[in-house]
Amino acid sequence: MTIWLLVAHIAVLGYWLGSELVINSTYKYVSYRGDMDFDERARLMDHVMHVDQHVRYALVLQAGLGFMLAIAYGFIPGGDTAFWAAGIAMFLWLGFVEAVHRLRHNSTGMAFASIDRASRYVLIAIFLALAFQLIGGSWPAPLWLRVKFGLFAGIILCGVGIRFALIEHFRTWKTMATEGVTDARNDVIKRTYVKATSVLGLLWVFIATVVIVSIWKPV
Repeated sequence: MTIWLLVAHIAVLGYWLGSELVINSTYKYVSYRGDMDFDERARLMDHVMHVDQHVRYALVLQAGLGFMLAIAYGFIPGGDTAFWAAGIAMFLWLGFVEAVHRLRHNSTGMAFASIDRASRYVLIAIFLALAFQLIGGSWPAPLWLRVKFGLFAGIILCGVGIRFALIEHFRTWKTMATEGVTDARNDVIKRTYVKATSVLGLLWVFIATVVIVSIWKPV
């Protein structure tokens, strides 16, 4: 089973990067097509938000499969119990991410979204604690795995950074929907795209470094 988990772990990385590229490409098109009918732009922007779910799925799968592999290789103790617990947690997390998306327009979804945002900070803290051996200091986890924990914290932090970068986009987008499109508002949308893409570039650097560390495996 371990080999299949490893194959899935690698495949999810390609799925993740592919989703990111589709999102960024479509988002750029929407941002720079100020001459397009706004309803059509809004439809494409809604599509971007749907595709964004795939990035969220990939993040959950990478984390879940990574922990399952680390347990299977004996880097994290717990044996079969911890292994299956990690798998169940991964699927529950996937279900929660899907619920956040599907219920995003009602009060329950908004509450879930708040929990989801808060969980990102908790995850960053946990991954950093694992990286610096504040958690699992006695585990036989090698240095390269600790480095990956730290890099994964950086990836999640970049995701949070993109959310903050997009605040201005959604604020302006809402104004455009109610008060109309202007050159000044289109300029805000373009600037927000550049800002968010800059953070995305850093996220890709973290992912590329994870791949290098996984192959190199420094002791």
